[in-house]
Amino acid sequence: MRRLEYLCLGASPLIFAVQPAMAQEMETQPAAVERAADDIVVTAQKREQSLQDVPISIAVVTGEALSDFHAKDMADIAASVPNLFVERLNAADVIYIRGFGSAPSNFAFDQSVSLYQDGIYAGRGKQFEAPFFDIERIEVLRGPQGALFGKNTPAGAISIVTANPTSQFEAGITGTYNFDLKGPEFTGYVSGPVTDNLGVRLAVKALDLGGYIPNRTTGKRDPRRNQTLARLTLQYENEGFDATAKLEYSRSRTKGAAIVLSTVTAPLEITKDRYADDYPFGFAESNNVTSKNASLTANYEIGDHVLTSITGYSTYDANRSNSYAKDVPAIYLNRIFEEFEQFSQEIRLASSAGKPLEYIVGTYFDWSDYALDYPRYYSGLPSGLTGSNVSIFDQSAQTLSFFAQATANLSPAFRVIGSARYTRTKKRGNFETITLSGMAFGAATTAKGRISEDNVDPSLTAQFDVTPDIMLYASYGRGSKSGGFVSNTVGTVDSTFIYRPERSTNYEVGVKAALLDRLLTLDLALYDLTFKNLQTSVYDPTLSPPGFVTKNAASATSRGIEWSVGLRPAQGLKLSWSGAYQNAKYDDFPGASCLASQPASICNPAAPVGAPNNPANNNLAGYKLAFSSKWSGSLQAQIKAPIADRYLLATTAQMNYRSKFFISDNQDPVYGIQPAYQKFDLRVQFGDLDERWNVALVGRNLTNERTYSFAFLWPGSLSYTPSGHRYLEETRTIAIEGNLRF
Repeated sequence: MRRLEYLCLGASPLIFAVQPAMAQEMETQPAAVERAADDIVVTAQKREQSLQDVPISIAVVTGEALSDFHAKDMADIAASVPNLFVERLNAADVIYIRGFGSAPSNFAFDQSVSLYQDGIYAGRGKQFEAPFFDIERIEVLRGPQGALFGKNTPAGAISIVTANPTSQFEAGITGTYNFDLKGPEFTGYVSGPVTDNLGVRLAVKALDLGGYIPNRTTGKRDPRRNQTLARLTLQYENEGFDATAKLEYSRSRTKGAAIVLSTVTAPLEITKDRYADDYPFGFAESNNVTSKNASLTANYEIGDHVLTSITGYSTYDANRSNSYAKDVPAIYLNRIFEEFEQFSQEIRLASSAGKPLEYIVGTYFDWSDYALDYPRYYSGLPSGLTGSNVSIFDQSAQTLSFFAQATANLSPAFRVIGSARYTRTKKRGNFETITLSGMAFGAATTAKGRISEDNVDPSLTAQFDVTPDIMLYASYGRGSKSGGFVSNTVGTVDSTFIYRPERSTNYEVGVKAALLDRLLTLDLALYDLTFKNLQTSVYDPTLSPPGFVTKNAASATSRGIEWSVGLRPAQGLKLSWSGAYQNAKYDDFPGASCLASQPASICNPAAPVGAPNNPANNNLAGYKLAFSSKWSGSLQAQIKAPIADRYLLATTAQMNYRSKFFISDNQDPVYGIQPAYQKFDLRVQFGDLDERWNVALVGRNLTNERTYSFAFLWPGSLSYTPSGHRYLEETRTIAIEGNLRF
């Protein structure tokens, strides 16, 4: 526990340093990351609690904040939540917390940051491809959540809570037109009671948006998105019993990609246009996902206990076809076909709150099947190869776990919380590469494997209420992510097929305060998060064909501080600042692939076996983790001004920032760096005081910053124009919005 002692000592001067600021008349509740202690109720510990009472570094994004700035996916949320980053890629979006996440390059990876929607686990982003409509709130929990959330949360967890039926009839419709993306977006809902015991809510969303990157080959703008979503919720309540059923359907179609090209040597030059073939090898350049999800949550009172059952079913199918390079017609193409199905069941028993001993016990089970077909087409490559091959992968998995949490209220002001979860995971995987036509490109290999793992994730937290409005906590927790299989690298054999599970350990101290009659709210957390056997997947352009090398890094550590401050200088004015500093580095990574920033004298893929600079002797100890900024944060201001006692003018402005970070897994010093940036968003809204109607003008990324979330090398073996490929995030957009509420 020595690390925890060091963190406590380090936190002491910081806690005292904020005392002068407490004398200022300021408050909380930012627009995009809510922090008002008397407004926000969360379920991060499987009970309803005030946000300020939860001893976890947590950010909460409200449904109103999501809709205000037209959030379409998790990347839009990450922009305003410190130490949260989303690596956007056509294959899948990958979430990083405190610098840790699982790269999308191995499609079979479970995620180190897991999503939960209405209590249903989603280890794959495509399960809930576009869930951000009709949302009550999103809870972002930083650090391991192995005890209560459990499955694959060594870096953190994100809990999405969708809206439930209302006690009175309500309906609303929102229409938006985006001038830059040249397309509309509509959302609507109807909600209310059907009988005294049954409530219903139906929410729908549809959008048809154009792209923001001119494609000079096709004359169109990429990527062009079309989405249709619907969610039906039924809620039954009777004395001592309630049940909520949710059915969701999502259909997402994207044409074109957000990939632009760059030079690979200094000085860096990046194209603003695309030159990609619209139908490479006769297939439309597209990314399509259809998902279906169902959940049933039931609560039954047994004396002073509550028995909860959460049943979930999730399935999706996806296909993707992209022409990345500048060659027209295309000479190389990857296609990806995925099918996934999952069933889960959780049962837990919770004692009543407010007693000397509170506890939760439960069990969780899930099974899933995943299948991947990964065909490649090549014609007239620089090497002269022409033909096609396919990699086929399938995986079945089962998880069984038991968990418990106990809270000992040793006094009205001091409590100790202990948790633990035992998990048993079984997986079976098969891999095969087959040459379909023409000349072979890479070795045609097969691999089979089985995994059986047992793991225990404990946590311990001490929580002390200095006053009713100031809480201190110190915690220790462990998390884990199961091992798995390499799914899409040509040449995979039994000896390279399986990678080991990863483990994390987190030490954290924090303070949460609501002061000056809740006119000032402060959250502060210091953490030390270490991973062992970190799962990595690094692109190697020297392979034939180029592919990803998946392995376990020995260890890596992220240390830092996270904070959120809210204030209200005057009635109708809300200000906030949330931010983070982190230092995320490898502690030890022997046998790592060469980084582009390493000189050949240190690491050279062509060096003979036994040479000091052979990759087998490479160690990345001390190197930074990719996709991790030292500084990140968000500044926000909201002003609401009544006009003539009938109307309301509301203005919300925010600035999101990040310091520089690597966006390529090989940490290339030219094309693989994203410089520091700031993005400015603004919403100006006018409507009636009762908010029955309003119109708004919404601008995002007003200074038109060109930022990139991912980069990789497209080598000379696959193109006559070798280049760096960079995923360009959405540029400036301005939209007009209208809302009606009934």
